Amino acid sequence: MTPAILNYAIGTLAALFPIANPIGAVPIFYSLTAADSRADRRQQARRTTIAVILILTVFLVSGRTILQFFGISLDVLRIAGGLLVGHAAWELVASKPRLMESEQKAGMEKVDVSFTPMATPLVAGPGSIGVIIGLSTRMNDWSDYLGCAIGIGLFGALLYICLILGESLLSLLGRNGMGAINRILGFFILAIAVQLIADGVLSLLHNAAPNLFK
Repeated sequence: MTPAILNYAIGTLAALFPIANPIGAVPIFYSLTAADSRADRRQQARRTTIAVILILTVFLVSGRTILQFFGISLDVLRIAGGLLVGHAAWELVASKPRLMESEQKAGMEKVDVSFTPMATPLVAGPGSIGVIIGLSTRMNDWSDYLGCAIGIGLFGALLYICLILGESLLSLLGRNGMGAINRILGFFILAIAVQLIADGVLSLLHNAAPNLFK
């Protein structure tokens, strides 16, 4: 593996982890699969992981085309993504549920929760998809795409481990401990959101009035 591929893989994993928050998905996963056996829960975790990898990979490959089709600039995407990420971060800081009550209720009634609501919108939601589309605009050759795809795969493996070991993690930390971790992650995600919005706004201003930045 070349250094460039490795850098993209690590960078993608680092960008996805705080936004997708696999740790925060654990209590929701176990509440939705409370009536399942251990084997069924493992199968649900595996399906969730595969669905997340497929969703993010599709947007990695098609991200640049989507932006060109709708005529959306990268700066606008940064601002929109920052707003979405900021909303998700505030919900974590304020300890608000990541799923709406209707989604939670529908999930409790479903036999298979792997694709919805677990994979989307919980893990591979608007924030995660926005991150991947943003990364896709920086790709120059196949090795960049390969590195980002490897990073998505690594994130999928980490998600699977969190979901499989989540029961032990919940027992160890308890609901209060998980809530504290989510609030800490939410603070850092909120900082990322502010940075995305600031970068997008400054870039738009620079392009609109370059003389202001001389």
